[in-house]
Amino acid sequence: MPQDIYDKIMMVAKRRGFIYPSFEIYGGIAGFYDYGPLGSQLKNNIENLWRSFYLLKDNCVEIITPTITLYEVLKASGHVEEFTDLTVDCSRCKRSYKVEDIIENGVSVEQAVKENQIICPTCKAELHDAHPVNLMFSTTIGIGEGRKAFLRPETAQGIFTNFHLLYQYGRKRLPFGVVQIGRGYRNEISPRQGTLRQREFSMAEAEVFFDPKDKTHPFFDLIKEKELFLYDNEKELKVSVADAVKKKIINNQALAYYMYLTQEFLFTAGVDPKKFRFRKHAANELAHYAAECWDAELYSERFGWVECVGIADRSAYDLNAHIESSGVDMYALRAFEQPREVVTKKVIPKMNVLGPRFGGKAGKIKEQLEQMDAATVKKITVTIDGESIDIPKECYEIVDIKEKQTGEKFVPHVIEPSYGIDRILYFLLEHNYVEEKKKEDEYTILKLNPKVAPIKAGVFPLIGDENLIKIAKILDRDLRKAGISTFYDESGTIGRRYARMDEIGTPFCITIDHDSLNDNQVTVRNRDTTKQERIKIQDIIPYMKEKISL
Repeated sequence: MPQDIYDKIMMVAKRRGFIYPSFEIYGGIAGFYDYGPLGSQLKNNIENLWRSFYLLKDNCVEIITPTITLYEVLKASGHVEEFTDLTVDCSRCKRSYKVEDIIENGVSVEQAVKENQIICPTCKAELHDAHPVNLMFSTTIGIGEGRKAFLRPETAQGIFTNFHLLYQYGRKRLPFGVVQIGRGYRNEISPRQGTLRQREFSMAEAEVFFDPKDKTHPFFDLIKEKELFLYDNEKELKVSVADAVKKKIINNQALAYYMYLTQEFLFTAGVDPKKFRFRKHAANELAHYAAECWDAELYSERFGWVECVGIADRSAYDLNAHIESSGVDMYALRAFEQPREVVTKKVIPKMNVLGPRFGGKAGKIKEQLEQMDAATVKKITVTIDGESIDIPKECYEIVDIKEKQTGEKFVPHVIEPSYGIDRILYFLLEHNYVEEKKKEDEYTILKLNPKVAPIKAGVFPLIGDENLIKIAKILDRDLRKAGISTFYDESGTIGRRYARMDEIGTPFCITIDHDSLNDNQVTVRNRDTTKQERIKIQDIIPYMKEKISL
């Protein structure tokens, strides 16, 4: 059976040190992959390019939060109830499947379940009793009873639970963006699609907080005439960012801006524009937290269109959920033009009752009560050191307080671009994989953008002459000291060395020959054009930095 492009890429990726199957010596396990020496550098370069878009271009800030997340957090966010896949189990061959993965094209999940059209792909038995299965890995923090927790299915909740602190850090100004790059975990029912569907994967997410009355973006005018590549589930269209908002194809400036930023990032990284589109989620596809969502999809010759980035308007869903669950004030403030006198409700703790009843916990209970939104208080339950405590009505009172206010509280809305780094990495390999014939031999080139290529330059002495080797090693060291990744190689013919570099995506090769001893110049070969030019050794570092945009 002839290999398709996925098989060819994964063969090269394993042989050249991009991607390895995890735990292979023990038979491996679906949904886990390792990155080798070149793969880890390619991944780092993709993530750092992403940071340049969000931290520098968009002026977001970056945080890092734990990958283990408390049960209470994911209960509040809806993941405990909603983060599920409809699953069927085969009693004959003892395998489980995600329903949407095994039904016929053109048949909806609802129709397949209702009409008993689900067939086991392994043993062809009829499958029944479809049921939802939560995809989160559960764990316990601590010894003994401990506290229930999960490996996080997304990085977003770590940002939301820190919003009150981040809002202070950002000087209480909106819009304000926070990003996080890290691992996510999903216990996929039956992961297929190789590296495109993993149980442990890398995400790059931004949560950008906006006033719901003002979903404009300060940089919108800079990109409003740029074109977006859209697909509305019926037809593809190119439309300017401004027109997409004006015609309500996209509901607000903020969402449209981050769609364009996503498109620009993917094209810069090296995605083929002809194999890219934004597809809008239909109403029945939307996640439980999303008001509107567009997927950046990339085309694979084996897998078809695959979601690699989701750009969602999460409205105020998450912050509202955490305010209600935790009782912590996570509101923003909209300033009035003039101060206003208003009557507000406040929760006033009665320490003469709290103290005797709750002892050493009374102080922490008081702090939580004072942060609560009294307008929504019915029954009060607080969490102290992992323990849920009901607070009787005699321990507090709700009073009306007249005060002057300089603004009004509101819950910010959130625009979230969420990137699957592993999927993007695979598509950079597929979209830039080229096969050519050279003297009747198969010749593979990986035309990676120099910005993300793991090795920027191969450094070669033409032959094993000690004088050439000395110059080559000094140049190799100087390039690496300047932050330019290199691969030094003195074995084999120069043609074979070029071929090895072409196959791993190295954009330039530098050769030191006998003329270099006299004219102090080296030959630089361009991977994509194969053209060569002579450059003075002292000019090589600035030349390379310009070419690879360091």
